[in-house]
Amino acid sequence: MRAFRAAVVLVVGVSVGVVSGCADGRDGSAPATTQAAPAAASDLQDDYLKVIKDVLPSVVQIDASDSLGSGVVYDDKGHIVTNAHVVGREKTFKVTTATGEQPLGATLVSAYPEQDLAVIKLDNVPKGLKAAAFGDSAKVAVGQIVLAMGSPLGLSSSVTQGIVSATGRTVSEGRSGGGTGATIGNMVQTSAAINPGNSGGALVNLDGEVIGIPTLAATDPDMGDSAAPGIGFAIPASMVRTVAGQIVEHGRVTDSGRAALGVSARTVLGDDYRPAGVAVVEVRDGGGADKAGLRPGDIITKLGDAPITTVTSLAEALAALKPGDKERVTYVRDGDERSAEVTLGEM
Repeated sequence: MRAFRAAVVLVVGVSVGVVSGCADGRDGSAPATTQAAPAAASDLQDDYLKVIKDVLPSVVQIDASDSLGSGVVYDDKGHIVTNAHVVGREKTFKVTTATGEQPLGATLVSAYPEQDLAVIKLDNVPKGLKAAAFGDSAKVAVGQIVLAMGSPLGLSSSVTQGIVSATGRTVSEGRSGGGTGATIGNMVQTSAAINPGNSGGALVNLDGEVIGIPTLAATDPDMGDSAAPGIGFAIPASMVRTVAGQIVEHGRVTDSGRAALGVSARTVLGDDYRPAGVAVVEVRDGGGADKAGLRPGDIITKLGDAPITTVTSLAEALAALKPGDKERVTYVRDGDERSAEVTLGEM
């Protein structure tokens, strides 16, 4: 998909209006329920309005020559974090802020397709540019109300809402339509729908903190791979800070925090023409696989307890691990099944 972002489903005020004192009406307390519900709804609306006022000025629209997306102001020096698939191969961009001023020029600092993140920098920083506050990914909980801010279909400064549906998802992004092919771990699943122009925007909690960067929508093969309503994914704030912080400081990612076997590989098919494992094409000198004795031609079938049938399944298994972890790799060599303990390196 090309330059998405989250445009949300209506999941509003799940517990609003359920107030204490709402008994069975025998003591005449029923009228209090009907009076309290609007008050609670008004409180929630006030929360929404405050969050929007605080955060929306930090969300921008990004225009490249052949794509449209969103971004989040990372600091007061003009750095903006977005998705790598939003910037694509472009080096220069036009950025429109929430104030609706004339578009500002921006230049790519660096992209990190492996995590589908990128940082661009405004050529001239406008007065009053406001950086967003990024939240703690460890505190994100299922059921939290979230607001999605960005530019779906070019409708800049749009705000929608939903909930956190799940955490800790590992998702693989396709390459068609401009995707990076990245496999990303620990993603936040949200009921926000992902629409063109939404990618790179902000998924925000009611404390006004960015908890994720909306990036992907699930697709339904039974519907011709069209977007599956209500299943979207956002890169967690902790990973955004890790990647963007390194790019801002060093101009590139110096420490990915992503585990790697140290091999180049390809998917192989079994006798039934179905994916049956991952063939090692190249072993990097000094890497984990090299030290464990793996060599080109070996076919990896398991990493720990996870079955490995494709390169994607191998990437997904690695996404849940960290450099330095020790994992047992099961592989086939010359028709014999073998195994070796590998100390994982870094991507």
